[in-house]
Amino acid sequence: MAFEIVATGRALPKNRITNDELSATVDTNDEWIRSHTGIGSRYIAGEDVATSDLAALAAKRALAALAKKTGEPENSIAESIDVIIVSTSSGDYVGGVPPTSCVVQNKIGAKNAAAFDMAVCCTGFIYGLEIASGLLSTGSRKRILLICAELLSRITDWSDRGTCVLFGDGAAAVIIEKTQAPLTGDGKRGILRCLLGADGGGAESLIVRRGGSKNPYRKNEVVDKPPHIEMDGRAVYNFAVKTITDVISKLLEQEGVGISDLAVIIPHQANVRIVEAARKRLGAPEGVFYTNMEEYANTSAASIPIALDELNEAGRLKKGDLIMVVGFGGGLTFGGALIVW
Repeated sequence: MAFEIVATGRALPKNRITNDELSATVDTNDEWIRSHTGIGSRYIAGEDVATSDLAALAAKRALAALAKKTGEPENSIAESIDVIIVSTSSGDYVGGVPPTSCVVQNKIGAKNAAAFDMAVCCTGFIYGLEIASGLLSTGSRKRILLICAELLSRITDWSDRGTCVLFGDGAAAVIIEKTQAPLTGDGKRGILRCLLGADGGGAESLIVRRGGSKNPYRKNEVVDKPPHIEMDGRAVYNFAVKTITDVISKLLEQEGVGISDLAVIIPHQANVRIVEAARKRLGAPEGVFYTNMEEYANTSAASIPIALDELNEAGRLKKGDLIMVVGFGGGLTFGGALIVW
């Protein structure tokens, strides 16, 4: 019995903002942003777009991809989904009431699915894979829809050049199915193993301070700006580089394989400098890490599955390929997974 990713889909807002366009509103420039982050543009949702809108669109595209593969009607596939998991730090409603996953369930017609949200920031896709595998391993569940969706533009301080250049909006979805493929030996398929972790001591390194129960807005308080992301860039950089190298090394050791056995590593798309520093520490060959932050910037939990869908759509993932996904983010959280495509 294996837990396979059988379909993928992604959704981006229509509004693409280049570095040059951004520099017209904040004191920065294209050369600085590219040299420090590798980012060239980002997609920003319009005021009439909610996180659930992008999440539902990504989900529908994953449903359509599976329908094309299997011949099943899309509505039948939607009704066959047992659980919907939405990873987001920027859901439709404060405190997740109601959960964005429930809004999505209604939008895509997945009337038989249980639904819940989780918030582990940029590591959401990794955590979601592990949770989905656990849910599929018990009971009669067969299909889980994992969606990672973020409208980080809604919690970004657009006057802070240290953070506003980094983030973008986007969503991606995968359908994970329990199949009869083996998890070991010849022909093994699916999610082989996951590694999850957290370091709560670094919680304030990446934080939205206002609006929650710890620091709520008070009656008659004059608010100069909405809740927004604050980041200690150096602390996050150091954590990320160490985390990526440690997670990759541990997963390879646990599985008894080497980097040369991997078809691709898909990291969280935060900063090209982080990825390159980790690559050098690992002694990995150039090109093994797939990056797309030049186009999309950092879309938090959505970044890894957006990249996964890009590779899948382009036909760059072949049956039997061993791939790794690795993420890190607020919490601080981290994790990785090995998958046979």
